[in-house]
Amino acid sequence: MTERVAKCMCGQLSIACTGEPHFVGMCHCHECQTRSGSVFAVNSAFPNDHTKPSGESKTFTRVAESGRKVTYHFCPNCGTTVYWHGEMLPEMTGVAVGAFRDPSIHAPERAVWAQTRHAWVHEPDGISVYPKGHKYGHETVAPKLVAAT
Repeated sequence: MTERVAKCMCGQLSIACTGEPHFVGMCHCHECQTRSGSVFAVNSAFPNDHTKPSGESKTFTRVAESGRKVTYHFCPNCGTTVYWHGEMLPEMTGVAVGAFRDPSIHAPERAVWAQTRHAWVHEPDGISVYPKGHKYGHETVAPKLVAAT
């Protein structure tokens, strides 16, 4: 079974993940833009029992638009967010794909919060695109992109 390790920039905080991710997705929400320091984030989800965190983390909890909480675990030394837990999918651990430094992780199969996407960003052809989170519905398929507002 494949094992990947996602790490913070200084290497103090990590999470080992076994198997393939349950899903990989692009997120254009303002919160992921802020968390990642980029115009979108690429996130993965692994079943909790396939993850093993290591190192000290600090946490930050926010309330999503859905009203559910998301708790981010970040390194107290370098500040990198490595993983998170959310009430929407309590059986899963979210992991920042870039923290794996592993190009073998498959491409995103969906993009969410396209309504706040930067106009010059385009999703890979053929993935599902949602104006908000995928649980809200209203799917289109790239390259029939949802107009950014």
